[in-house]
Amino acid sequence: MHITRYTDYSLRVLIYLAVQGDRLTTIQEIADSYDISKNHLMKVVHQLNKKGYIETVRGKKGGMRLHMAPEDINVGVLVRETEHDLSIVECYSSKNACKITPVCGLKPIFGEALQAFVSVLDKYTLKDVVKEQHKPHLLRLLQIA
Repeated sequence: MHITRYTDYSLRVLIYLAVQGDRLTTIQEIADSYDISKNHLMKVVHQLNKKGYIETVRGKKGGMRLHMAPEDINVGVLVRETEHDLSIVECYSSKNACKITPVCGLKPIFGEALQAFVSVLDKYTLKDVVKEQHKPHLLRLLQIA
């Protein structure tokens, strides 16, 4: 199983916003904190806004902040919304060309494993990821004033 950079960055943006609270922040601040591409983050932020996870404020003093409470942001739901293809083997993809798919015993095993993976993610929210006791340390690591 591999989570894409897009999902990784989506989670990082939400973590950053959860840690910094209600203060507006910019894409540049997040990019600088994580030392990642601002261009990649722009697409991520656009989609997170569109899906209602964050709210954006335009203008000179604009920025973004969480639009939902951290306990209302489910990690499993977010992963399913940001991952376009959770196919862990070819037989689950639309481009399946494997000749043994009709009789292969691996397909149901991988299906069960994928379901278990997603089920575990469904148990957690952003609040679980950003534990209250870790916020001071996260603030320092992310260099949030």
